Amino acid sequence: MFKRPNGLNSIALRLSAMFTLVALLVFVLIGGALYQQVDKGIGLLPEAELDARFSVLESSINRFGNPDHWAKITSKLTLLSEEDKRIRFWAVSGDPHYEYGAPDAQIRAFAQGPTGVRDLYLPGEAAPYKVLINQIPAKEQRPALRFLIAINTQTFHQTQHHLLVALISLAIIGVLLASALGYWVAHIGLKPLIKLSQEAQELTPPRLSGRLKLSPLAPELEQLVSAFNSTLDRVEQAYMRLESFNADVAHELRSPLTNLIGQTQVALTRGRSAEHYFEVLQSNLEELERLRSIINDMLFLASADQGSKASKLKRVCLADEVATTLDYLEFILEDAQVAVHVSGDAEVNIETAQLRRALINLLSNAVQHTEAGQQIEVLIEQTGNRASISISNPGLPISAEHLPRLFERFYRVDAARHNSGANHGLGLAIVKAIAQMHGGEVFVRSSAGKNTFGFHLPM
Repeated sequence: MFKRPNGLNSIALRLSAMFTLVALLVFVLIGGALYQQVDKGIGLLPEAELDARFSVLESSINRFGNPDHWAKITSKLTLLSEEDKRIRFWAVSGDPHYEYGAPDAQIRAFAQGPTGVRDLYLPGEAAPYKVLINQIPAKEQRPALRFLIAINTQTFHQTQHHLLVALISLAIIGVLLASALGYWVAHIGLKPLIKLSQEAQELTPPRLSGRLKLSPLAPELEQLVSAFNSTLDRVEQAYMRLESFNADVAHELRSPLTNLIGQTQVALTRGRSAEHYFEVLQSNLEELERLRSIINDMLFLASADQGSKASKLKRVCLADEVATTLDYLEFILEDAQVAVHVSGDAEVNIETAQLRRALINLLSNAVQHTEAGQQIEVLIEQTGNRASISISNPGLPISAEHLPRLFERFYRVDAARHNSGANHGLGLAIVKAIAQMHGGEVFVRSSAGKNTFGFHLPM
């Protein structure tokens, strides 16, 4: 009779060891290549920063050569030095009235060397300074001088060290994790053999006439592996969606919650007037409304991530839906002093509420980035078996690296723009979800002074 093999654990351990060796090799190769590239990039950062600062200051220094102008230059250098303690400036010349930074003998000797970027070791400093030396020609009353910009490289060296420690730590954790997961995968993969052995042991009297059907065994194992992998894929996708959802919610809810807590704590520190409490409650209400909007949008996106499809489809004219949306946004357009021109038309089967929501988001986005007195163009086209709506607004060009990510959640080209707090970065993501719920897709273009956002819909 068949017995359970005693070598299953050793086979699992050997497979785990091979997974570990492969993971170690991969981590070493990728980690080494990554460290070299990043280390090379970090090494170029000081020179790049020095060049950038000098390019800003060069025109100011060369513009005039009188004492009043030099006083302004020295004040600006002092301000820059105070803002960034890593940066130091020296100006060395034959006239002490046109010097800066109180250059000592070491600095004066160093300044007489060749121009360009060189290393300077100052007493008491753990790391050298990267120094850019440039010759400034004489002008008016100002003599020729040597201008030095220095940056302390200690921060860059620390970054390199932290990067190396992080890569080594991640490699160790990755190898251990690969070893553990390799053992687990090997153990799971050998379970069908254990089950086959158990079935063989059941061939006892009075069932001796029974036989193991070996011929369909391989297809059965293939089906099991296929089903298991499919299950893992679905679980992983569901987990990634849930993880992304949780991370997005935590990221975006943190700011309004912090505002609510901070305003409430300040209001409770001492007795205040009813008018002040009213203002606090009104401000808190605005934050709560924002929270509700974020939560509703995130729930909608979560539903779309689960594969929800538009069900209440209705045959509509896109031009009529755009007109209805513009009526809804009439006051916003008037306040912004922006006109909208609509051209073209097409009929599609769509869920009207979702279509209007997408149009509101696209038009609102266009209005926010359109100057007063300018015009937004809405173009409806029918090409083959699909229709498209594109909304174009005049504005600054968007860099090519941003275009593929504009429909991602919470992605902003300029996170510091003035209205970033009022718009939580989900509008374009919702447009993409609505398009996908209808079997369509989104697109964005930036050219000829116009930025165009839109989506295609199947006819």
